[in-house]
Amino acid sequence: MEKAMFKDQLGRQIELHVPPMRIVSLVPSQTELLSDLGLNDRVVGITKFCVHPESWRKTKAIIGGTKQFDFTAIHALNPDLIIANKEENYEAGIAELSKHYPVWISDIVALDDALDMITRVGSMTQTESKAQELVGSIRQSFQNLPRLQGLKTLYLIWRNPWMAAASGTFIHEMIGLTGLKNSIADRSRYPELTSDEIRQLNPELILLSSEPYPFKENHIAELQKLCPAARILLVDGEMFSWYGSRLLKFPAYLQTLRNTLS
Repeated sequence: MEKAMFKDQLGRQIELHVPPMRIVSLVPSQTELLSDLGLNDRVVGITKFCVHPESWRKTKAIIGGTKQFDFTAIHALNPDLIIANKEENYEAGIAELSKHYPVWISDIVALDDALDMITRVGSMTQTESKAQELVGSIRQSFQNLPRLQGLKTLYLIWRNPWMAAASGTFIHEMIGLTGLKNSIADRSRYPELTSDEIRQLNPELILLSSEPYPFKENHIAELQKLCPAARILLVDGEMFSWYGSRLLKFPAYLQTLRNTLS
């Protein structure tokens, strides 16, 4: 089997056998992408948070979580490629795995980063044609993306403490593509907010993500007391934060959200 060099999105060079035949994915959205690239027989390990495709949870080895790897399980799989992400995985774990295996790391903030990731994964796995098809379909569907009113929006991802998505995140990018205005665009990453700060921000729309914190209906009432005039909606966090092939589903989801707000 031949070897080839590939550069990841951090600019790191990795060498691997092509095509890789024993792939471990450490990122849920990239796991779903590997499935959509037709790599069922070549993916051997996934995390406990990799919920799509559902069938893989029964047929693939579970190698821990995204922030806590089961190294024994990974070593038993003897992977020839591990696919990770700078934000979703933890630096110490990635450093340890890199001593033993080729680890390819994505770094995604903008939509173009996501499309570049899909293209590069297609190249590494010799599924270029399918990857280009996916990229083309996503680009086309995003050209006529339904637009929401330019509401001042707060996107919450956590409670106790409240945490929100600000600039420098893929969620912020997706919020902007909808036409909404992120009320904390002047901050970076995932800042903590006090209840008083949320009240002072006075957002017109509050979006409660289904992940990583599982917001429910009862949290709407809690926030409505802080911001009586705001519209508050539960939203599918996968649609705003998954940067693989799930992007294909975003335009239709956004149309549903638009109908809810109209």
